[in-house]
Amino acid sequence: MESITQLPGHLFTGFLTALSPVNLLFGLIGVTLGTAIGVLPGIGPALTISLLLPITYGLDPTTAFIMFGGIYYGAMYGGSTTSILVKMPGEAASVVTSLDGFEMARQGRAGAALATAAIGSFFAGTFATFMLMLLAPALVNFALSFGPPEYFALMMLALITVSGLSGDSTPRAVVATAFGLGLGVIGIDLQSGQARLTFGIPSLLSGIDVVVAAIGFFAIGEVLWAAATRAQAEDSVSNIGSTRMTREDWRRSWPAWLRGSLIGFFVGILPGAGATVATFLAYSAERRASRQPEKFGKGAIEGVAAPEAANNASAGGSMVPLLALGIPGSGTTAIMLAAFQLYGLQPGPLLFTEKSQLVWGLIASLYISNILLLALNLPLVGIWVRLLKVPQPLLYGSVLAFSTLGVYTINHNSFDLVVVWFLGVVSFFMRCYAIPIAPTILGLVLGPLLEQEFRKSMSISVGDPMIFLTRPISAIILIVATLVLISSLRTKSKRG
Repeated sequence: MESITQLPGHLFTGFLTALSPVNLLFGLIGVTLGTAIGVLPGIGPALTISLLLPITYGLDPTTAFIMFGGIYYGAMYGGSTTSILVKMPGEAASVVTSLDGFEMARQGRAGAALATAAIGSFFAGTFATFMLMLLAPALVNFALSFGPPEYFALMMLALITVSGLSGDSTPRAVVATAFGLGLGVIGIDLQSGQARLTFGIPSLLSGIDVVVAAIGFFAIGEVLWAAATRAQAEDSVSNIGSTRMTREDWRRSWPAWLRGSLIGFFVGILPGAGATVATFLAYSAERRASRQPEKFGKGAIEGVAAPEAANNASAGGSMVPLLALGIPGSGTTAIMLAAFQLYGLQPGPLLFTEKSQLVWGLIASLYISNILLLALNLPLVGIWVRLLKVPQPLLYGSVLAFSTLGVYTINHNSFDLVVVWFLGVVSFFMRCYAIPIAPTILGLVLGPLLEQEFRKSMSISVGDPMIFLTRPISAIILIVATLVLISSLRTKSKRG
């Protein structure tokens, strides 16, 4: 059992691991690569981690996950640069930042906007990592009382939440989740030995590789979508100006950083909510709290500070259910769960005892990543801006080549190339009809685990489904999931 008194010792061990020369080097590579990825439109952390999985397979797991953590935090940082300077968000989570950030840039205050984004991201990332350090072990102690019914209920909550928090696209998110669950059952049924949905193709007997699916949905699909839409920046700002914040800027920013960090972290913990929901909520809360709400959308510095803090805090929040319960809360953490599985690891309560060095090394590296990112972002902003000049055909052509090569190196199976391109085309059409991608990945990852825990529960109860309601924890979780579903459906009907 973990105790609060053991945290300093664990953290000290974690810093010894994270500060080893090899891990520190890969952490620096991760944050640098992540920042560059955040700057480039459409290239997010989920895509990058999925692309790097085949290459990092030979690395020590601790080293690989320290780099992945750096990429995740770095991409959250980098997205603000294009949002502020060219009003072209690198990710959906950076859309809100562009509302006031680009207006500040037009007013000659791009430097101040970038500074409040970077400092707010540092503050929020550090706060989220601290809360991750406190809450994850406590959640592990709670999770040790979980059995198959509780894990089944928790996974149902994750799947329903990711659908329910999709706003106007709730029905589409349900379709996406169902599609992911369908992909997850392809292959040999481990209990009966029967082939399911293989269509007589021997290569499908082992199922759809999550890494292959991730590359298809995020990389191939993104490139096809970019080629079809040819999205371009509407404008750009050549004069960045000073990155020094005035006293008034500091006075207006710090409450926004604090509120954004709190909102972002606790929204990030919710499965399926993600950074996009957190940034919109933080921006809305800041506007309501402001004495001059009419200035929002016209260059209010709080409109940059709050969503950027929420953006980064949600990244730390989403790591809590991943590490403590083995439940991914976003597309990126779903890919990280696939990475754990690739290394033969299963996140959850036992990970903290069996792979303590990896977990605490990862947590300590997130503290270090935040310091490295603050040091990198402001001095090197000019370099990040130059990345925008990379021709898009060259950029996306490289992604296609890298994706194809990476997929083949996983199993050295040419059929995987057919699967990845097929799923890439499916992803493209999903985007055409505004069907979200993240629920599909979440369904694919959780589908086999959901089925496994359901069957274990039925075996324990000798076929009585009331086991999910007679056990208090699973009953409470299922009630919450039902309330989330009802609430989302009612909200949808009112909007309709």
